[in-house]
Amino acid sequence: MPVVKLIADSGATKAEWCLLKNGRKKTLFTQGISPYFLNTEQIYQLLEKELKPRLRKEEIHEIYYYGTGCANPLNARSVKKALSKSFSGAKVEVTHDLMGAARALCGRDKGVACILGTGANSCYYNGKKILKNSPGLGYVLGDEGSGAYLGKKVIQYYLYGTFDDELRGRFDLTYTTNASEILENVYKKPLPNRYLAGFARFLADNRGHYMIENIIEDGLNDFFFTHLCKYREAWSLPIHFAGSIAFGFKDVLQQLCNSYEFELGRVMKNPMEGLIEYHR
Repeated sequence: MPVVKLIADSGATKAEWCLLKNGRKKTLFTQGISPYFLNTEQIYQLLEKELKPRLRKEEIHEIYYYGTGCANPLNARSVKKALSKSFSGAKVEVTHDLMGAARALCGRDKGVACILGTGANSCYYNGKKILKNSPGLGYVLGDEGSGAYLGKKVIQYYLYGTFDDELRGRFDLTYTTNASEILENVYKKPLPNRYLAGFARFLADNRGHYMIENIIEDGLNDFFFTHLCKYREAWSLPIHFAGSIAFGFKDVLQQLCNSYEFELGRVMKNPMEGLIEYHR
């Protein structure tokens, strides 16, 4: 009887699930699972309502779950409990999204694995375990190179009046907003990191303008200087990236790797394709 595997890559907003059976894959999406916001019972209810009905009573033998917040052992335990209750009899492994990125990007080889999406993170992975991690301090104190970090720069340039007339006009056309609305979203409303990351799209849409290129290059260079330079392995092993920011600005990553004398490895928008390869 074939072993049926279920792989999950979950952020706080969206979770991607892949069912592997007889070499075939089926991809499903549910809302994200953040154990900081959902307790065990709520996670269980979400699985029962959004995921189980779409698996059509498929018997699952193994579950590999990679999720936001799961570096915290209490959170990982909560997610594991919910999955074990929903899929009784399945072998369940729950770990964090950085391990997911490391396995997806490096497989069973040594390497430096990085996430550059809404947030940022990095580690040195020896092919089995994460041995070093440059601490991410979140979007307020750190997250250099992330969508939130780059989006914050866009807003600073706009609100400080640094953008020239051309870029200011393009910004006003793209986002019908103003200073008080921006400040309210950042300081009073929930999920300001996601709000800030939304402005990174302005960089992708306006490539070629020298101010835009400066923001991208400076923001990503801050990640290289603050984090990658802390790993002595960075000069001897490939450096891999996952996430929408990494994928969108791959050319800038290549330029920075050249100037730091690093070897650029794989760049993926989404770790799932690498996780499927790893667990096959």
